[in-house]
Amino acid sequence: MYTSPVDDILFTLKHIAGLEGDASVDADIVEAVIWEAGRFCDATIAPAAARGDREGSKLANGEVRSPSGWAEIYRSWAAAGWNGLAAPVGAGGQGLPHRLQIAAMEIWNGGSMAFALAPMLTAGAAEALAAHGSDALKARFLPKMVSGEWTGTMNLTEPHAGSDLGTLRTRAERRDDGTYRIFGQKIYITWGEHDFTDNIVHLVLARLADAPEGTRGISLFLVPKFIVNEDGTLGARNDLFCHSIEEKLGIHASPTCTMIYGDGRFGEEPGAVGYLIGEENRGLACMFTMMNNARLAVGAQGVAMAEAATQGALAYARERRQGKAPGANPGAATASPIIDHPDIARTLLTMKALTQGSRAITYLCAEAVDRAHEAEGDAKRHWQDRAALLTPIAKSFPTDVGVEVASLGIQVHGGMGFVEETGAARLLRDARIAPIYEGTNGIQAIDLVTRKLPLGNGAHVRGLIDELSAIATAVPAGEGDKAAWGGTAARLDKAIGALITATEWLQSELSGGRLTTALAGATAYQRLFGLVLSGVLLAKGAGVSVDDGRQAQRIALARFFAENLLGETASLADAILHGADSLEAARIALN
Repeated sequence: MYTSPVDDILFTLKHIAGLEGDASVDADIVEAVIWEAGRFCDATIAPAAARGDREGSKLANGEVRSPSGWAEIYRSWAAAGWNGLAAPVGAGGQGLPHRLQIAAMEIWNGGSMAFALAPMLTAGAAEALAAHGSDALKARFLPKMVSGEWTGTMNLTEPHAGSDLGTLRTRAERRDDGTYRIFGQKIYITWGEHDFTDNIVHLVLARLADAPEGTRGISLFLVPKFIVNEDGTLGARNDLFCHSIEEKLGIHASPTCTMIYGDGRFGEEPGAVGYLIGEENRGLACMFTMMNNARLAVGAQGVAMAEAATQGALAYARERRQGKAPGANPGAATASPIIDHPDIARTLLTMKALTQGSRAITYLCAEAVDRAHEAEGDAKRHWQDRAALLTPIAKSFPTDVGVEVASLGIQVHGGMGFVEETGAARLLRDARIAPIYEGTNGIQAIDLVTRKLPLGNGAHVRGLIDELSAIATAVPAGEGDKAAWGGTAARLDKAIGALITATEWLQSELSGGRLTTALAGATAYQRLFGLVLSGVLLAKGAGVSVDDGRQAQRIALARFFAENLLGETASLADAILHGADSLEAARIALN
């Protein structure tokens, strides 16, 4: 069973994500929050994960019932104050750094990704409301969303329109009292209906009749399940309901709902009562506040799935005995633990290195979010650009890793991994949605190349690469008493060189108007960037000397990553520079 990796999380927060020595954060609070989050998860959330997967959430008469005991777990979780870690103090939150919230999100997801989706979306909805809602809306809804008494959702997708939001058809009609009536259908609404709380606050994208075409004509509305009276009490049921829930590959305990708005089932007249967030026809900009929050949180889901899969595979490999490993006593009566076989050790180290590299990337991005929030002037712009640049990588690389590592975990288990008994299969089933969530990883790659590489006329990405180079330069060359580092420094230097070459080539293609060739290499570039970040950040952490007796392990893992995984960067760079022509030529094979 999953155990929260508190020591690894704290080390990454302090020594890679900049919390060590940060005067704005009390070190004792950081440790207390992470240790207590781990304790709660290990005692309550993680033990319920398998049961939740078996039972799933069920829909009957428009109401969803979560797996047995799950509502009670959620209420205990909310009552402990976990929902408001990074929320504003004025709204009842604790105002702690976003880094702590992302670390806690990793812990909740490691215990059960299906469970953690509800608070993840609530946090994002609360952030969007806090940033763009009117004072009246915030006063009425925000405190109970921050406390977790009410949950929040994000309603974007429609049956005919996935990521192409410009074609959405859900409509909004103005009313004389300043409210709106919402009509339409939304699909894939995570935790759109449930029994955790007595109210659910939906953030819904819709279009007014006189709105411009495309994404410029989208507005954002707050649409509660129950109308909230001026005194804060719940009033009538709003005209919305869950029509069905999806039968999914994974995250069975999380209800993925088809929501119907405004068909006349509830209320005196058809139309779900909605309240405008922000300005008319500017809803997508408001929703991006929530989506960017969610993208980083989904990255943490990938880390969590990889961590859980690695833990399970390691435990199994230490116990499972098969064959005689090289160097084993040939006269021994028992077979060797499979962890002693070189190929299994290689697989496990690959899982562990990718997991820890992904964690470092997500926490580094969360640090940029925190710095942007704290800074002013040019410094604020710098950190905003850093968060913008890192977000697509922090969403895509860890979620791809989550699937990759969960699959490797099944391989380590062998046949036992392919049956449900060990739980390895559940992790792969759950992890597979994360590369699709919140803008597929292909869309993240498009965003990275077309919108983030040009930041500051290309200067920002070059600045980040210079920072990575400076870290790599400090890595020992692996000579004399530094032999434990092996070829780490040289491999990092070569991988960073591949990143520089690919970055400059893509920027040249974009400036020359050759968008097709640039996009042909976008996904490969995103992977390349994630590998380089992982390798450099693992080396950075390995260079930190702390009195925990684990520095030798960190050096060994950083070296393993550099000498076994960074070689992929050369082939990725080659595909970026030379793959576009063959892609276009090969289109005939799709006919």
